[in-house]
Amino acid sequence: MESVAPHLPLVIGHRGASGYRPEHTAEAYRLAFELGADAVEPDVVFSLDGVPVVRHENEISGTTDVAAHPEFAARHTSRTVDGIEESGWFTEDFTWAELQTLRARERLPKVRPESAAYDDRFEVLRLAEVLAIADEASAARGVPLAVVVEVKHATHFGSRGFDVVALLRAELAAAGWDARPEQLILESFEQTVLDELRATGLPGRYIYLVEDAGAAFDLVTRDGAEAVSYAEQLTDAGLAPLAGAVDGISVDKSLILPRDARGAALPVTDVVARAHRAGLAVFTWTLRSEKRFVPRDLSWEEEYALILGSGVDGVFADQPDLAIAVRGRAYT
Repeated sequence: MESVAPHLPLVIGHRGASGYRPEHTAEAYRLAFELGADAVEPDVVFSLDGVPVVRHENEISGTTDVAAHPEFAARHTSRTVDGIEESGWFTEDFTWAELQTLRARERLPKVRPESAAYDDRFEVLRLAEVLAIADEASAARGVPLAVVVEVKHATHFGSRGFDVVALLRAELAAAGWDARPEQLILESFEQTVLDELRATGLPGRYIYLVEDAGAAFDLVTRDGAEAVSYAEQLTDAGLAPLAGAVDGISVDKSLILPRDARGAALPVTDVVARAHRAGLAVFTWTLRSEKRFVPRDLSWEEEYALILGSGVDGVFADQPDLAIAVRGRAYT
């Protein structure tokens, strides 16, 4: 098999082709690969019995039909996750067998009514099922396609007694994905869990996610008000230690292409160049074509071109075919 050309930034189907189908469903993942994505990104949370479940959040009222199941009404609760109190239904209160009775729904139905038309048709997935879809797509296309596994809320799940690292390793091993450094990418907003996974010898690329504000929850849990902020980690002094611990960073796109108070684009920053000088790859998220997600003075094509032109190594895209089209024009 031939790999994707190294000079091309990866186009990663964000939660699958989530601009076209309800996110984190088999149909969204298969469509992303059919549209040409180099990789897909499943977010991983956990069920009561320790199954790595593919959902953006452990609170699932907005992306499943759980509220329509009277047998689960009593499990509606409030819980603090990463310092934020939320109300709803949480994956850690359901067994995997119970979660399999739910059906997925579009998270942004008013923005994406075409995707919402598929509500209640598709099942909730576990990580192994996404890995199997990537295997099928790799065989069909004749290249080794990648999976970017995002570990969500590791500190939260750890505090509730889940051995996040062991559960992930077991799922990857069972699927035959624990020895594929060219295909497996692991990412998290918490460096602690990445360090713990790497310490087990799990081969792959390790990517640290960086928000445009605040601080990582594992650091807040450990250091309180003294926790180093994401902004401090993106200074030259902050990037240096990251380069010794992870292979790259993945930043909110506003850190590359910021906006003014009116929502118009400002000049592209030097964050990509500085991270590269520190020896780090740079991914960014999320390219979305709907106007509400694009700077007010740009078309989505113009925004994509500026971000791809910044030198990034990968982009997460809800409509991967559109990112691929702009990449093709930018790299010819």
